[in-house]
Amino acid sequence: MPTNEQRREAAKRKLDRQLANRAARARRRKQTTIAGIAVAAVVVLGGIAVAVGVTRGGDDATTQAAETSSTPTPEGQLPAGRSTPLTETVSCAYPAAGEAAKPNTAPQTENVPTTDDNVSVSMETTQGNIGLSLNATESPCTVNSFASLAGQQYFDGTTCHRLTTADSLKVLQCGDPTGTGTGGPGYQYANEFPTDQYGDDPAGLQSPVLYPRGTIAMANAGADTNGSQFFLVYGDSQLPPNYTVFGTIDETGLATLDTIAAAGVEGGGQDGPPAAATTLNSVRLDLV
Repeated sequence: MPTNEQRREAAKRKLDRQLANRAARARRRKQTTIAGIAVAAVVVLGGIAVAVGVTRGGDDATTQAAETSSTPTPEGQLPAGRSTPLTETVSCAYPAAGEAAKPNTAPQTENVPTTDDNVSVSMETTQGNIGLSLNATESPCTVNSFASLAGQQYFDGTTCHRLTTADSLKVLQCGDPTGTGTGGPGYQYANEFPTDQYGDDPAGLQSPVLYPRGTIAMANAGADTNGSQFFLVYGDSQLPPNYTVFGTIDETGLATLDTIAAAGVEGGGQDGPPAAATTLNSVRLDLV
């Protein structure tokens, strides 16, 4: 059981994160307007947007570039939210898939809550702290899995194996205990928000949209193959909406990511292990 002091510290961290998230949301609203203007400018110039995939798998599958229309969606943005709210609880499926990179027990599948849009998480890394706010109202099965793995210390002592610094993709990818980009928890599950908002527009899933700075999303090896690998967006990135968004990063975390990104990719280039080697020392839910 947590002590009173631990509860107070957790409550303070959660309050600080809530304030930071409000400020971040206000900035993203402004960025969305600016990004919409930028997309319109590309349309006038007849440019071609390049999307780089964030995948799980071997080195030959980690970067996928595709030329697409420069008007991927009406405004080139992620949906503002779910078109229809979820029920208060949902059922999730986590079928077995391959061998677990680190021992763990699959999450609960029934009565998964969907009412909390601020599940507070503290990540301590070798490069600094990263605070997360997970959104179960949009991606409850993803948050459920992440919280389960964090509670089992699955992420502790694992490296962030991939940094991408391309103009169209600025992410740090973590969550694989093998550090190779091929490992997972031994189960997989379906894509959630925003992918499931394109049921009547499958072509929309092929067109890049803006994943704004401060987004947390799941890496995958194709549709409905989410596992444990996730990526932290430190700069506005263009991706097809095939990557489940499940939360945001606080200001402290963005400062840590900026430091990691500033050091570049090991050996040069735009895609590979970060030169500032980054290990997740601990990933914990901030329980109050």
